[in-house]
Amino acid sequence: MTAVTNTFKGALRIGQTLSVLGRTGVNWLRGERPPAPRLLRQTFESLGATYIKLGQFIASSPTFFPKAYVEEFQYCLDQTPVLPFSVIRRIIAEELDQPIDQVFAEIEPVALASASIAQVHAARLLTGEEVVIKVQKPGVENILLTDLNFLYLSARVLETLAPKLSWTSLSGIVEEIQRTMMEECDFIKEANNLKVFREFLHNTHNEDATVPRVYEHCSTRRILTMERFYGVPLTDLDSIRGYARDPERTLITAMNTWFASLTQCEFFHADVHAGNLMVLKDGRIGFIDFGIVGRIRPDTWQAVSDFISAVMVGNFEGVADAMIRIGITHETVVVANLANDLRKLYQQMDRMVPDEVPYQADQAEDDVNNILMDMVKIGESHGLHFPREFALLLKQFLYFDRYVHILAPEMDVFMDERLNMLH
Repeated sequence: MTAVTNTFKGALRIGQTLSVLGRTGVNWLRGERPPAPRLLRQTFESLGATYIKLGQFIASSPTFFPKAYVEEFQYCLDQTPVLPFSVIRRIIAEELDQPIDQVFAEIEPVALASASIAQVHAARLLTGEEVVIKVQKPGVENILLTDLNFLYLSARVLETLAPKLSWTSLSGIVEEIQRTMMEECDFIKEANNLKVFREFLHNTHNEDATVPRVYEHCSTRRILTMERFYGVPLTDLDSIRGYARDPERTLITAMNTWFASLTQCEFFHADVHAGNLMVLKDGRIGFIDFGIVGRIRPDTWQAVSDFISAVMVGNFEGVADAMIRIGITHETVVVANLANDLRKLYQQMDRMVPDEVPYQADQAEDDVNNILMDMVKIGESHGLHFPREFALLLKQFLYFDRYVHILAPEMDVFMDERLNMLH
């Protein structure tokens, strides 16, 4: 019976998808024609959970998608209508398989946040601890599976019709998205990620950073109950000054913790945007939301480390060699030719930004984004394709670059001895 129900729901979902696409097409014919990247983003937001997540995947994958789309999908809103508290209560009771008041003294009916996959409510346990409960929205997994199977089939059809696309492996990208999204739906995995990261902090004697404690007796695959953190996002400079005397020192702690996790933890936090890095009231850095993590093989990390070192000293042969070791290719790449193209890119950039022009933080952030994307593009023009983990790593570097401009504009991340970027 469940299989029949799921098949029916799947067919209904495909019908909804085609309806939204049809409506977009009609609006296009009527003359509503925003630029293609914006049109695609707005369509994805109309299609809901899976496509919003897909949009965020595009935003974090400059190695896979054209620059205009990567930039447009930075605005992909992961805000969805808030579910009524009665629905949330029912899900919590079903998951716990016991009355709510036997576990929680109270649950705030107004949600702290509502995204495409889950909704978060503040609560207090009977034992007195302040917690947050992350509750998965009903039917999300079924919608994700239906949408992703539909996308996978569409990608296979496209690859058959246009064989050149098979090297970019659209179906492979969809499979990768499916793996990461289904992981995000399993809160037991997220709870385990939190425990592993807590252990990593303990083993590295890091008392300046922390992650929320998980309350396993009231956590399941669809609800996750965690210690509630009180603090402010890393980019809220005025508030940080009230919690930490030295914002620059706080940023260095966050960066060193993350860099250490690349080699000393089995994964790295792959979504360090400002909302997921908090400065707590006691001055510690709180890492939250471990739904998206990345794993990198030691040999790949060594190549990334060499890539950063070579960029720092302007050794273009070294940059080219590291990019070849990171990338995947079907052909022989000549190091000298790739190095020459990278050198030309840097000379072009030097001409574009004269030394006497005043330093603009926003412009610098754009420059870093553009340089990295241009380097990737040059790599691809030589037949290199870069793994998703490399894109995730680049994305986190860009986030940290942004925080440096806000919290420590005088700091040189490549020269500052307090930063353990490559150790």
